[in-house]
Amino acid sequence: MAPVRLPDSGLESIEASVRKLLDQTAEQARQLDSLSSDPGPAPHPAAPFPGFGLSGFAGMPGMPPPLPAPPEPKPILELDGEEYENELDALSDWVDDFLLPIYGAEVTTSAPWCARWQEHQDVIGWLHALWMAYQQHKDPEAGLAGLFVWHRDFLTHAMAAVRAPGGPLSACTTDPDRPSHRLLAGPGPSARSRADAATPTTATEQGEAGS
Repeated sequence: MAPVRLPDSGLESIEASVRKLLDQTAEQARQLDSLSSDPGPAPHPAAPFPGFGLSGFAGMPGMPPPLPAPPEPKPILELDGEEYENELDALSDWVDDFLLPIYGAEVTTSAPWCARWQEHQDVIGWLHALWMAYQQHKDPEAGLAGLFVWHRDFLTHAMAAVRAPGGPLSACTTDPDRPSHRLLAGPGPSARSRADAATPTTATEQGEAGS
């Protein structure tokens, strides 16, 4: 058969196709070599997803210990010393800056008040409980109705108890033009406690009582 002669343009196209195939073959060979080579050390079990920047689980080897949980809030009347004073300062700021400017109704005989309320232990207990309830119910986790619940179940009841005509501040200011402060005497020990204190508890005390 007579040889077939291709034009020069056809030869260039074939040569380009052959070069492309050779390049693809070389790239596939490099990929096979890479896959067959040593993969290197396995990832640490504490970091199973290093490509995503996820840290390991708490408590796994090499991981830092988890952060301690914040201390549980305590009623202010269970605190002592500097801890009590710091909590009372924070409570006073909330009462003076938030509670009274918004919810402090006029001082009257039916709604007394005392500028020295920090000396009334029962008032401190009421207001601190009201403040803790406010912090809980303003949190987003309390939902959209959180502050309504605080108004309905806490604010109204606490203020009515603290400022009742016969409440803990009834002997204090009942006229804003005449500020006053007086601590009311509370009940003494029960009859049982007084009887126990008067009963001798040792043989020596019993002998002294009999003589």
